[in-house]
Amino acid sequence: MSLTGKKAPAFTLAGSDGKQHSLQEYAGKTVVIYFYPRDNTPGCTKEACGFRDLKPHLDSSGVVLLGVSKDSLKSHDKFIADFKLPFTLLSDPEAIMMTTYGAFGEKVMYGKKTTGTIRSTVVIGPDGTIVKQWSKVAKAETHPAEVLAWLQNRT
Repeated sequence: MSLTGKKAPAFTLAGSDGKQHSLQEYAGKTVVIYFYPRDNTPGCTKEACGFRDLKPHLDSSGVVLLGVSKDSLKSHDKFIADFKLPFTLLSDPEAIMMTTYGAFGEKVMYGKKTTGTIRSTVVIGPDGTIVKQWSKVAKAETHPAEVLAWLQNRT
């Protein structure tokens, strides 16, 4: 399901910073939201650390970065502390937001069909429209650099 060119679905989720985050508070900004399966797992850690290392470049471009998984805020706190992640992680325990963004559903894992979080990313433009979607991220460790390159090439 391609969301590119569509209005980003509204959401309100609890963040690791103790605040509620909703799409409307980011109006006028470019927002990168990456969806990942689980805190403290190898692929998710590589992806989070990749975004961590590129965060100064995102900041200098005025880009807001948010990570979303089904994990609890307590789990997010540990993940952030363990890897010094300088961005907010949102908790979507019921996968409601992830489902509306196409980041939760049927996927193939180790050759078997399963239901779960689909590693994916969206870029929401200042007007609230999804300007880019990676509906399936193949390589977690190189994906953050791919997102940054795309952002730098569009300006």
